[in-house]
Amino acid sequence: MEKKLVPDYIENLEVYQAGKPIDELARERGLTRITKLASNENPLGPSPFAIKEMTNALWDVHRYPDMFAHELKSALSSLYNLKPQNIILGNGSEGIMGYIVRAFLQPGEEVVTSENTFIGFLILAKSVGANLIQVPRRSDYKYDVEAMAKKINENTKVVYIANPDNPTGTYITKEEFDFLMKYVPKHTIVILDEAYFEFAQSQWDYPDSMNYRYDNVITLRTFSKAYGISGVRCGYGFGHDYLIGNLHKVKLPFEPGLIAQKGALGALKDYPHLVRTIQNNTEQFQELFSYLNSHGFKTIPSVTNFITIKTGSEEASLYLYNQLLNHGVIIRPLRANLMPDHVRISIGTKDEMLHFYEAMNQVLPGYLEKYGALR
Repeated sequence: MEKKLVPDYIENLEVYQAGKPIDELARERGLTRITKLASNENPLGPSPFAIKEMTNALWDVHRYPDMFAHELKSALSSLYNLKPQNIILGNGSEGIMGYIVRAFLQPGEEVVTSENTFIGFLILAKSVGANLIQVPRRSDYKYDVEAMAKKINENTKVVYIANPDNPTGTYITKEEFDFLMKYVPKHTIVILDEAYFEFAQSQWDYPDSMNYRYDNVITLRTFSKAYGISGVRCGYGFGHDYLIGNLHKVKLPFEPGLIAQKGALGALKDYPHLVRTIQNNTEQFQELFSYLNSHGFKTIPSVTNFITIKTGSEEASLYLYNQLLNHGVIIRPLRANLMPDHVRISIGTKDEMLHFYEAMNQVLPGYLEKYGALR
């Protein structure tokens, strides 16, 4: 039998689909007023401190960045009371996920996670031929940790938990995490993807992974969401120095780049900007939640910077998505997450949310006539 150039597990992969870019919509429909509520970005933008650091660094882009990112690791070490050898950096938290699957996962090994969770990790796990064990969610859209625990065995190499989860915005509690860890063997790596940590940390029962120092847990966080520098790609991970040391063996040497390192340093220096971000999110979240519920949509309880709603069918989701595009508003249909009867709406500024409400008020009569709303 002739050997294949490309393995089946690569041929069968679907390319990750990002939210529609603003420029693309402008080109397609000739619009000038566009609000993007599709990718869970910080609508306030980056901190002025981050902009200053990145701007100053432009004079040095002819030099390679510090491969060991001494300054940024030192800042993170101080913030989280860790040693530099417990920290890894990458091009976003997804970059570090790539290091993890490259270092620890082999074809045929098992990954236990939930259905309908962050598609970026699922693609990476499939890209190395791992066997995905995806457990159905509970009726409230939360991870079913009891069902996940039953799937964990001696062959389980990785357990992936997005906490809070994307695209639902739900989270597992301290009690649920403690329960699940009782069933995780020491040779199994647990990935706690905390990309939305800053929005969820105020929940009294949220299991901040910095309060757990398991040797087999790797925490992932990012500067792409609350810190507002998704465009330069910088994420970070925490773990036991044995795990982190082995991740560095497969890491590309100059990730993240100079501009990303400097931008992250500036972002960490501007705590008031982070506070403003959380405050804007809290205020606009409540208004969006009330608006959606008052118009009959079933909303998934979220502790993040987005709300996912049930439309009832893929046709209804695409209708809402496309009609809003006509009014210059970009949201996210969730077919790729195998939730075709849902759409996700990111939180914007007050002006951006007013644009969304104006557009929805134009679109809703036709939508409700065709599809109604679900409770």
